[in-house]
Amino acid sequence: MIKSTFIKEIRQLTRDGRVATAFVIVVGLLAMAIWISGKRYHAINQEYREAKSTERAIWDNQGDKNPHSAAHYGTYAFKPKYPLSLLDQGVDKYAGTSIFLEAHKRNEAQFSMATDQTGLARFGDLTPDFILLFIIPLLIVLLGYNSFTKEHEMGTMALLKSQGTSVVKLILGKWLAIMSPIFLITTILFLIAGVVLSNLDDFGVFSWESLGVLFLVFICYYVVFTNLVLIISSRVKKSGIALVFSLSIWIIACLLVPKISSNIADTKHPYPTRQEFAANVLKDKLEGLDGHDPWSKQAKQLEKEVLAEYGVDSLHLLPFNFDAYRMQKGEEHESEVYLKHYRFLKKQFAEQSEVYQGLAAFSPFLPTRFLSMAIARTDYATHWNFADAAEDYRVKTQAFLNNNFAENSSYGEWSYRASADTWKKLPPFEYAPPKLGEILSTNGSNLLILSTWLIVSFGFLFITIKKI
Repeated sequence: MIKSTFIKEIRQLTRDGRVATAFVIVVGLLAMAIWISGKRYHAINQEYREAKSTERAIWDNQGDKNPHSAAHYGTYAFKPKYPLSLLDQGVDKYAGTSIFLEAHKRNEAQFSMATDQTGLARFGDLTPDFILLFIIPLLIVLLGYNSFTKEHEMGTMALLKSQGTSVVKLILGKWLAIMSPIFLITTILFLIAGVVLSNLDDFGVFSWESLGVLFLVFICYYVVFTNLVLIISSRVKKSGIALVFSLSIWIIACLLVPKISSNIADTKHPYPTRQEFAANVLKDKLEGLDGHDPWSKQAKQLEKEVLAEYGVDSLHLLPFNFDAYRMQKGEEHESEVYLKHYRFLKKQFAEQSEVYQGLAAFSPFLPTRFLSMAIARTDYATHWNFADAAEDYRVKTQAFLNNNFAENSSYGEWSYRASADTWKKLPPFEYAPPKLGEILSTNGSNLLILSTWLIVSFGFLFITIKKI
C-alpha cells in the first residue's frame, strides 16, 4: 500500500505541469545561487590572501622606528571567508571583514559588503540559504497542499476507506512522495557543495561532519513543513482552502514571526547607539590612567607605587623606561574599559537570543536559521569571537611594543629607535573559529527547539491519522 500510494503520488506530481515547472525553477535557482556564491567565495578568499600578505609585509618593513610610533601606525586583522559560507552567508554581508589594530582604541570591523551595495539590496540576494530557508518550504506547500483534499474532491477517500485501506500506510506513502524530491534536491546540493569545498584551498575549517550536520538540520526543517502541510490537507475538504492555510503557515513561519521577533528583541533589549557607546567608553577612560598624561592623578599614583616597589626616589634610577611602562598600564586600563562595554553588548545579544528562542515556538524557521549560521561560522557569535581574538592580539601587540620601549631605553629617552628586525618578531595574527562540538553545545537550545517541532509535528500528524 505504501509503495502503490508513493508511485501514484509521484506520477501525479510529474504529470502536473505546474509542479514540474516549479521544481525546475527551484533547481535552476539553486544552481545559479551556488555559482554566484562560489564566484564570490573565490574572490573574497583571494582578496583575503593578498590583503593579509601585503599588510604583514608593510608591518615587517617599517624600518628603524620608536615602538610607540609603530603602535600608532597599527596593522589589520582580516576575517577569513569560511567554506560553509558558500551555503549560508549569515551576517557576513553586514559584519565587516577587517579590524584596524592601533594603540589606545578598539575599533569595529569595517568594509562590509552591504556598504557598497545599492538600495536594491533590501530585496535580498540570490544565495543558497535563501533558497533553502524560504523557497524549498514553499515548494513543499505546492507539492502537498492537496494531498488529501484531492481524494475528497474526487470521491476516492470514501472508496479507500470502504476497502479497509490503512490510513497509516496511506499517509506514509503521501509523506514519502512529498519528501523524496525535497530530499533529492537537498542531497544533490550538499553533495555538490561538499565536493567543491573539499577540493578548495580553504582555511582548515571545512569538514564533511559540519556539512552533514547542516544537512540534517535542513532535512528536519523540511520534515516539519511536510508534516504541517499534510495535517492541514487532511483536516480541510477543499484544495483552495488547504492552499490558503498552507501559504499562511509559510508566511507566518518564514516572514512574520522572524520580523516580529526582531522588533520585540530590539525593543526589550536595545543596543546603545554608536554615539552612546563611544561616550560611555570615553567616560570610563577618563576615570582611569591615561598613558600619555604624566601629570594626572592616576599617573602620579602609579609613579609613587613604582618608586616604592623598586626602592628608589627617582624615575631615572628605574631599570626601565617609566614612560613606556606608564603607557602600557594605560593600555591595560583602556583594554578593561572596552572589555566592560563589550560585555554589555554581548549581554544584550544573549537576552535578544532568549527572545528569539521564546518565539521559536511559533516558527521552525528561527532555530533552523540560527543553527545554519552557527554551523557555517557566519553568525554574530563567530564574528564576535573573531573580534575578541583581534582585540586580544591588539593588546598583546601593544604589550610587545611598550615592553620593548621600556626595556631598551631610559626614562625620557623618546629618541629611542627599535631596529628594523624588531617588527618581524611579532607573531602574525591567526584566528581559528569555534569547533563543531562547541557550536552545537552553545546552540543546544536551538537544537532542542527544532527537535521539539519535529516531535510535536509528528505527534499532531499521528492524531490526524487516528481521527481519519
